[in-house]
Amino acid sequence: MEALLASTLVVAIAEIGDKTQLLAIILATRFKKPVPIILGILVATLFNHALAATVGYWVSDFLSGAWFKWVLAVSFIAMAAWALIPDKADDEEQKEPGRYGVFLTTAVAFFLVEMGDKTQIATVALGAKFHSIAWVAAGTTLGMMLANVPAVYLGEAATKIVPLKYVRMGAAAIFLLLGVWQVAELTGLLK
Repeated sequence: MEALLASTLVVAIAEIGDKTQLLAIILATRFKKPVPIILGILVATLFNHALAATVGYWVSDFLSGAWFKWVLAVSFIAMAAWALIPDKADDEEQKEPGRYGVFLTTAVAFFLVEMGDKTQIATVALGAKFHSIAWVAAGTTLGMMLANVPAVYLGEAATKIVPLKYVRMGAAAIFLLLGVWQVAELTGLLK
C-alpha cells in the first residue's frame, strides 16, 4: 500500500506542468473530445508505466548491492533538481487527429512523449525502491490521471489554477525527501 500511495503522490505532483500535461491541454483544446483523450492517456500510461515499473523491478533484482541503493538515492535527488526545470510543449500545428482518431492519436502521442520523461524515470526508480510492479504502475497511473483529467476538462485554464513554479517546487521536495529517505535507510538512521 505504501508503494501505491507514494507512487500516486510523486507522479501526481511531478506531472503538473510536465510536457505530457501540456500535451493533454493541447489535445483538449484542439479536439474538444475529453472522453477519448482521457482513455488514450489511461491506456498509454498503463503500458508505459507498467514497462517502467518492470524495468525498475528487474534492475533491483540484478543490482541489489549497497552501491545500487546509493545510485537509487542519488537518482531521486537528481529528479528533485530536474523537477524544478519547466517543461515546454513540443508540438506541431495539427488541428485534426488524422485517420486514427482522437483516442489512438492521444494514446500513441502520450506513450511516445512519456518515454524518458521525468515521471517515467521516477516510475523506474519507484519500481526499484518498492520492488512492486503492480502497485507502482497502479499508483503512477493514478497520479497521471489525477493530474491530467482536470487538465483535459479545464484545458488552458488548468495552467492558471496553481502557479506551476510552486508545483515544481513541491515535486522537487517530494523527490528530495525520497532521496534523503533512501540515504537514511542506507546509513542506518531509520533503523
